[in-house]
Amino acid sequence: MADLKERLLPPKPASAINLREASHRPSASGRQPFQGVDVLGLKKRGQGIRSWIRVDTSGNSQIIEVDKFTMMRRCDLPARDLRLLDPLFVYPSTILGREKAIVVNLEQIRCIITADEVLILNSLDSYVLQYVVELQRRLTTTGVGEVWQSDSSDLSRRRGSRNFDNVFGSTSPDYLPFEFRALEVALEAACTFLDSQAAELEIEAYPLLDELTSKISTLNLERVRRLKSRLVALTRRVQKVRDEIEQLMDDDGDMAEMYLTEKKRRMETSFYGDQSLMGCKSMDTASISAPVSPVSSPPDFRKLEKSLSIARSRYESMRSTESNTESIEELEMLLEAYFVVIDSTLNKLTSLKEYIDDTEDFINIQLDNVRNQLIQFELLLTTATFVVAIFGVVAGIFGMNFEIPMFGDPGAFKWVLIITGVIGVTIFCAFVWFFKYRRLMPL
Repeated sequence: MADLKERLLPPKPASAINLREASHRPSASGRQPFQGVDVLGLKKRGQGIRSWIRVDTSGNSQIIEVDKFTMMRRCDLPARDLRLLDPLFVYPSTILGREKAIVVNLEQIRCIITADEVLILNSLDSYVLQYVVELQRRLTTTGVGEVWQSDSSDLSRRRGSRNFDNVFGSTSPDYLPFEFRALEVALEAACTFLDSQAAELEIEAYPLLDELTSKISTLNLERVRRLKSRLVALTRRVQKVRDEIEQLMDDDGDMAEMYLTEKKRRMETSFYGDQSLMGCKSMDTASISAPVSPVSSPPDFRKLEKSLSIARSRYESMRSTESNTESIEELEMLLEAYFVVIDSTLNKLTSLKEYIDDTEDFINIQLDNVRNQLIQFELLLTTATFVVAIFGVVAGIFGMNFEIPMFGDPGAFKWVLIITGVIGVTIFCAFVWFFKYRRLMPL
């Protein structure tokens, strides 16, 4: 982990050296150690300054300290969006597309993605570090591909290819925009984290449930109860991520709003177009003030320039519409890929929950069977008690204080016991036959 942090971040800037300087010693290389999410040191009292990791389009990273209002102005975000990234509060997973930024809150990954940079809350969490490292690796790899593509485009221009794509730029890039690459790494990190937690839960759950079916005890029941509570919490988190991705896929407007690079390019094109228009107007004013030659024909030239301008604007609008559709399709395919991954994780958890429910049903059936056996045994005991009560009735009758001739016969007592016993056994067998006839006892 120390090597990862050393490779990840450059030396801390001068603006951040005074942050808890007394409690952190410099490393052997002379660089300031990586700062983590700390409730006491992360947010200065009265200023609201937080530590962020900034990663640009080239994959370079640095630590910056920015207060809340500066971040709001920098990314053009409202305060409630920044509140979603506050580590002191727990918010469900959210992906919000704004005018100049994408707010991502996916498990441990809390960041702001713009067209030029990614701002991640500074944290020592391993998944955050892995996200930054993976994002840097992909940006560096993509940069090599962009250089190769620019070389190939220069070669095609040297060969004399003349088409609208070479004049106005490529309409079908072979790589995703910067914000989509950052969003892809965030989705991959969140899906991997949730899938690993689901796998750990499966490894722990199945042996425990099998042990519970073989031996029902208070300890095993308590362990299953805790396991089910963890399963319900994890399922709720996975379901929230899945619903968020599905909601984005269902709304084309939200997906188009997240295409920040395209919006930035349009704004720059509009700005340069306005400047060129102002330059043309100034040239027209200068030409009007100058003497006009009778040989030249300004009206025909202006008509031609106007028609070319209209054709160029129509082509630009057509290309922007096609590019917008393609960008939505690119983002939709990206979201669909991770929707399948998170849906697979949700299916795992659903299968595990069904297995727990089946185990509970099996245990309830076993308990019902034991309860039925106890009821049947109690029924037999009640019948036997009734038979024994017959002997008590006979003893009570012959215990009366009166004289009868039977008391003088020595064999009378034996016959009374035999007759009473036969009657009792007959009554007991009659009850047992009745219970079996009514299916109150197993045959």
